Amino acid sequence: MKLSIDIPTKLEDITLRQYKRFFKVQEQTQDNKLLNAKMIEIFCSSNLDDVMRLKLNDIDEIVGIITKLFDQKPNLVKSFKVNKVEFGFHPQLDDLTLGEYIDLDTFIGDWNNMEKAMNVLYRPITAKLKEKYSIEDYNVNLHPNIVDMPLSAVMSAIFFLWNLGIDLSSSMTNSLEEGQTKALMDYLTSQENGDGINHFMVSLKGILQELKVSLN
Repeated sequence: MKLSIDIPTKLEDITLRQYKRFFKVQEQTQDNKLLNAKMIEIFCSSNLDDVMRLKLNDIDEIVGIITKLFDQKPNLVKSFKVNKVEFGFHPQLDDLTLGEYIDLDTFIGDWNNMEKAMNVLYRPITAKLKEKYSIEDYNVNLHPNIVDMPLSAVMSAIFFLWNLGIDLSSSMTNSLEEGQTKALMDYLTSQENGDGINHFMVSLKGILQELKVSLN
């Protein structure tokens, strides 16, 4: 019996929803053979029974192709479309509100809730003129399409924030009103919130390290 497998060749061919599914499997088993099979099932949108019929050499080759995709460090993906809805990366991060920053900080280190962090960074575009655009106001209720965003956008946003580093917090404090600035700095320096910006940076570093080894 001949089997047809659609293998992703670019990180944008994989969705956040798919990676979240694989991440849950990875949390639940240490069986590398099962992980390889589930990787192909999930990222190639295949049936697990069909995957089990593949030769071991084919399994290894497909896993190798997929694994290499996660070695990429994509440039920031500024926009993408999901189900005809165009999303744009937040064009002015220094305009983040305290609530948006806290949600971003809370969920950027949690793959089970990564879509909540992406919901802060990527919003539907409401108006566009050449390279400039405006996005919807922040809504804590998730857009139904956000979890199907390309993983290339997720990864690019993570690398972008990692490179941005602590400048994110300092630029925010310059734009917030005095009362908001005090609230932000109290949050950033609080032990209760995991040392604020330090926790944020550790979370990002942990994500990058996890992404590097999670598919090996």
